[in-house]
Amino acid sequence: MKREYIRSVLNIFAKSPFRPLVMHANKGGEAVRKLNEALQAYCAGDMERVRELSQDIDTIEHEADVIKQTIRSQLSSSIMLPVNANDLLNFLKPQDSIPDNAQEVAYWLTFRQCDAPDVIKNGILELMSKSLETVEKYETLVDKLSELLETSFSKKEVKETLAIVPEVEELEHQVDVIESNMLKTIFDHEDELGGTGVYYFVELVKGIGNIADASEHAADRLRTMILRR
Repeated sequence: MKREYIRSVLNIFAKSPFRPLVMHANKGGEAVRKLNEALQAYCAGDMERVRELSQDIDTIEHEADVIKQTIRSQLSSSIMLPVNANDLLNFLKPQDSIPDNAQEVAYWLTFRQCDAPDVIKNGILELMSKSLETVEKYETLVDKLSELLETSFSKKEVKETLAIVPEVEELEHQVDVIESNMLKTIFDHEDELGGTGVYYFVELVKGIGNIADASEHAADRLRTMILRR
């Protein structure tokens, strides 16, 4: 099964050096969408569903790793690229952190029941929703890579692509604001949650925020890759 997946990625890579990058970004988006489902199940107390979705995210993250490894192996060959290979790898690294972070958060959810007041549950869901929005805006940005290649990086397409980067950055900033407010809310409920509960939910909030951070970082590296081609 793994060999077949690698072979399919190689076939796509031969047709377009950017298409596997888009596939990899979409795996990140798929993982985060599953995580959004898992967090909703978590807040509803459905731990069986949380564990099922965590396993699904493990599979998606593994598929993303296969794509990443294939991209790296192909870049070591004599393939001609329209961008600097090192810039591409520097862009791929934070993009790969998106499914990695989603996997870590999903695994964290399986450790403890959501014994938190509604204000914390609602805040976590809001944070997750905004982080997902950030990732999906980032997916839109990466989808433009194929269009850039087809138009030989025309000034119009480059301008339209780079205009999406600040939108990702703004969404990530909104995630930071929600995250900061959530941390304060968690500590405001320290007596109710207990020390272990405070630690657990602080780490959960930070983990979700890391997903948006990775998207913003990858968007910045993508901008650099395009401008330095």
